[in-house]
Amino acid sequence: MFTGLIEDTARVVRADRDGGDLVLELAPRTIRCAGVAGLVLGESIAVDGACLTVTRTTDESFFALLGPETLARTTLGAAEPGTVVNLERALLPTTRMGGHLVAGHVDAVGTIARLDRHATGGTVEFTFHAPTSVLRHVVEQGSIAVDGVSLTVTRVDDISFAVMAIPHTLAHTTLGDKGLGARVNLETDLLAKYVAKLVGPAWGARP
Repeated sequence: MFTGLIEDTARVVRADRDGGDLVLELAPRTIRCAGVAGLVLGESIAVDGACLTVTRTTDESFFALLGPETLARTTLGAAEPGTVVNLERALLPTTRMGGHLVAGHVDAVGTIARLDRHATGGTVEFTFHAPTSVLRHVVEQGSIAVDGVSLTVTRVDDISFAVMAIPHTLAHTTLGDKGLGARVNLETDLLAKYVAKLVGPAWGARP
């Protein structure tokens, strides 16, 4: 489980195909990859919002294997050497619960449809086109994870939703480098999905 508060970014060092799988080697900017308090074999880590397992570590990098399901549901299949991704290690019981509960199970891919940069304050409003399967679980003032980043929905309609990113978020995640047409991983609020699953049939709606 994660919170959507990004700890670090990493650069893709290698992206090797292995049959229908993809093996990524990632070099974090600050997170240690070996030694005391470093990433360990078998640890879960969110990479652009997708929960992956650390399969190997070196002094400077870690490896993760992505199967067909992850490749089909996320943007990570397009990763190549030089690609920069967001990282978040799994939530500890002693950690303050900032952001919101993020499972690391990406629902679908969305696309940046509009960027509105505010003249003062340095904030940017992102508008994302998203599938109906995602939008049915998105509500105004609710939470959503975009490439693993916990954000608050400012508006939503039948084809898109918008969020506001402050300068800190833009500077410490990959969102600050995204342009129009960029594809992003989306995970809607976990509680919203459970509620829809439970009450949807009673109202004749699909979960």
